[in-house]
Amino acid sequence: MSQEKYINREISWIFFNERVLQEAEDKNNSVFERLKFLAIFSSNLDEFYRVRVSKLRQFRRLKKDSEIRLKEKPKRLIKQIQKEVNALQNRFGDVYRNQILKELETKGIVLVEASDFNKKQKEFSRQLFNSTIKAHVKVIKLGDVSNLEFLKDKDLFFYINESEPLLVSIPVEECGRFIKLPQEGKTHYVTYLEEILRNNFKSILPNTNVNSIYSVKITRDGHLYYEEEDGEMIALIKESLKERDLGQPSRILYDSRMPKKLLKSLRKELSLKKTDLMPGGKFHNFSDFFQFPFSEDKDEITKVKEAQLDHHLLSKVQNVMEHIYANDELLCYPYQNYNTVERLLNEAALSDKVEHIFITLYRISSDSLVARGLLKCLEKGKKVTVFVEAKARFDEENNIEWGEKLEDLGANVLYSMADIKVHSKIMLIKTSEKDVAYIGTGNFNETSAKIYADFALLTSNKVICADLSQVFNFLMNTDYKPQVNSIWMSPFTTRKELNTRIENEINIAQNGGKGLLFFKMNSLEDEVIIDKLYEASNAGVEVKLLVRGLCCLVPGIEGLSENIKVISVVGKYLEHSRVYVFGNKGANDLFIGSADCMGRNLDKRVEVIVPIEDDKLKTTIETCIDLQWKDNVKGRIIDADQSNTYQKTGGKPVNSQEDFKEYLRAKH
Repeated sequence: MSQEKYINREISWIFFNERVLQEAEDKNNSVFERLKFLAIFSSNLDEFYRVRVSKLRQFRRLKKDSEIRLKEKPKRLIKQIQKEVNALQNRFGDVYRNQILKELETKGIVLVEASDFNKKQKEFSRQLFNSTIKAHVKVIKLGDVSNLEFLKDKDLFFYINESEPLLVSIPVEECGRFIKLPQEGKTHYVTYLEEILRNNFKSILPNTNVNSIYSVKITRDGHLYYEEEDGEMIALIKESLKERDLGQPSRILYDSRMPKKLLKSLRKELSLKKTDLMPGGKFHNFSDFFQFPFSEDKDEITKVKEAQLDHHLLSKVQNVMEHIYANDELLCYPYQNYNTVERLLNEAALSDKVEHIFITLYRISSDSLVARGLLKCLEKGKKVTVFVEAKARFDEENNIEWGEKLEDLGANVLYSMADIKVHSKIMLIKTSEKDVAYIGTGNFNETSAKIYADFALLTSNKVICADLSQVFNFLMNTDYKPQVNSIWMSPFTTRKELNTRIENEINIAQNGGKGLLFFKMNSLEDEVIIDKLYEASNAGVEVKLLVRGLCCLVPGIEGLSENIKVISVVGKYLEHSRVYVFGNKGANDLFIGSADCMGRNLDKRVEVIVPIEDDKLKTTIETCIDLQWKDNVKGRIIDADQSNTYQKTGGKPVNSQEDFKEYLRAKH
């Protein structure tokens, strides 16, 4: 790849997803972990096509304007994306067929296809098909465009074109993707739902040659299209959600064995361009492997070792809020369990001192313990103000449902604002004495808190609590001009604070001192910030970046970024925390929060970043990011060529996620 000043964000994202695929290829992971990473890779790619590639297709229709905004032709970029993704898909197919399936067999689990069914399996298949599956199968004629409404996002079909073009639905939603076949001895047999259909296809279309049917999957545009108006927004979002499954096709994945003539007819029937089509294997939707009916067998010792930890201090106190009045504390997910948040809300519900709970909800679980805790607060007569982000992509429906439940029981529920998302993860418990604040890097979601690596600060610091009051005042009245003193708040102060503090490190370096910037984030895309980091590098500032996902900065280029190194850690947990450290002549000022260095996080979202002032808490975070910087097991070097080379530092293996958990365990 050429050494440009910026790496295209779409291409950089693809190379992030390659790091996920590397985990599936890593034989040091268990076969079930590797299967999980194939599912993550597939799920990531679906969302990429639903969101990013869909947007490129819209730009392609705008032609000249889009070329100015994208700095390159959308059609050319889509072709490059297809080329890179196709190469990864080939690797995906190879690791699945030639490694994972064989390793599963060594564990007594055999994925069997219809062509290899034995007599007993054929009979089981026939009975199951007739009793359970057949009633849900639809045969769709493609002569009428109106029938395309049956092709919903991520649905699977068989395509046939013998006497006429037909699609046959594969009813995964109703019947599940994986079917356990009769066990034989110690061997477990499992098959795909579509193989049950293949084995019984004559019952659906008697005159069809089973060898001439090919699987097809459609991915559609995941954007919601509506005019943003505050008063009508929730109704508009609800209406738009009904249409999402029928958005513009952004990718048709097809069985690469399909003859060219048949593929051409598929394109014609669905009015597709060549760039809309992508070859794949016989099976699609590998994200369904999240529901694979077998998993790792773990002994009790392993289960205990991998269980989430209690917080070493908060688990020993009778009252969390009373403890926070005297001490700041740090929560570290997923290493520590989520019960501290549950306890905090229960205490708030029962305390006579608590007057009002303010909270922002960006992505909450479908059976949210946090929302139920808020409902308990309402039942106990507390005032509750909740800002629900109804535009959190793919969580809109769940968020709105919870907002309506809370509103029905008396909460003051605020919803999305026009042109801006509320992405902060904050809670303020106002009492008749001291207030208590929660500022996190991850969502109020006990489900994702088991797999997302995040930090959260609990504090009763008066300045921070007053600043959070300013944030909530703005959320309740967008004409209000918030004045914050300690925290950073997007879209008002975050960009300015970053720029000022980077400039300070530049000045330190230019005056003979040691300038240091050590940032950890999900994504680095904002060109203004990138240019400032290049300026810092040229001034002699040491720039250390931990970037899990896309990174548009190009490190290690002479005269531009030779003092910048970027490491990406992709492991068992999803690295989700944002940490900003500024050397400041040895003071190592440290901040955590919800904002990445992306234009949207700095200018188009409400974000909160908070300083960590307690030395013990700073040490915990510094230990975490130092381990990640030295990670020679899961750490990859991000370079100008996007080679994703594993970092090999020699010496003792450092697996930062495992080692950080042991560090926290040792505190007990």
